[in-house]
Amino acid sequence: MTEQVVASFATHLGATRGMSPHSVRAYGGDVRHLLRFAARRGVPWDEVDLGLLRAWLASMVAARLARATIARRGAAVRSFYAWATVEGLVDTDPAVRLVTAHPGVSLPTVLAIEPTAHLLDVARGLAADGDPVSVRDWAALELLYATGVRVGELVGADVRDVDLQARLIRVLGKGAKERVVPFGVPAARALQAWIGTARDALATPGSAGALLVGVRGRRMDQRQVRALVHRAAQAAGVDDVAPHALRHTTATHLLHGGSDLRSVQEILGHASLATTQRYTHVSPERLRSSYQQAHPRA
Repeated sequence: MTEQVVASFATHLGATRGMSPHSVRAYGGDVRHLLRFAARRGVPWDEVDLGLLRAWLASMVAARLARATIARRGAAVRSFYAWATVEGLVDTDPAVRLVTAHPGVSLPTVLAIEPTAHLLDVARGLAADGDPVSVRDWAALELLYATGVRVGELVGADVRDVDLQARLIRVLGKGAKERVVPFGVPAARALQAWIGTARDALATPGSAGALLVGVRGRRMDQRQVRALVHRAAQAAGVDDVAPHALRHTTATHLLHGGSDLRSVQEILGHASLATTQRYTHVSPERLRSSYQQAHPRA
């Protein structure tokens, strides 16, 4: 019975709230974690109270789990019991007053402009001989940095989603929200080399129009793209980065270059402007320079 309830909750998250399959799996796992904790104490899922929920949180703190993990699990359980209350599966919502610590703000590695340019230059050099895999890797790196798209959005894109003439790519983001993101000339050149010639060497009838394909012709997955980014960083001799670090690098460079927060929010596909504001960290030198240029009594 318990598993059926969790499965129904997962269906609700995907169908009604538009969560990605990855997020649905994570929330389901978080709820199961609580229900196992309750079961060990002989408490059915529909008799969980605030005291048990607080004990559950305390057990995770004692186990030294990351604050972000605890915060996510708390959010998942609040969503679960709010849904169960609306569905009439429980009389009252035990999690309505459950408070978890803020996960804090942490950003991955952000490459400076010079090492980022070097990373892309090395990738372009490796692709110069026309090797299909090297051309694909170059195109993937240029597109990740040019657009700041999530790795899941990149691997989900098809060739038809790319408009080389207008230099735009259509991606499907979180919550199944579609957005169109611009990219520059260097990324367009890399994509032209990949789509125009190299992709045909790897594509098969089973490629199903995927923009990025592997050596066996199947759509690339997120793990493969992460691996190619790590390889590229190692080949270029820059700090090891992941695709998400390139996304953060894009956001930081856009804001430091003068883009406004709203524009960067649209490019990255953030639902909240508060998420984009994490990238507004600036050096004291840049802050001082900006102040001196702008303030009439500086």
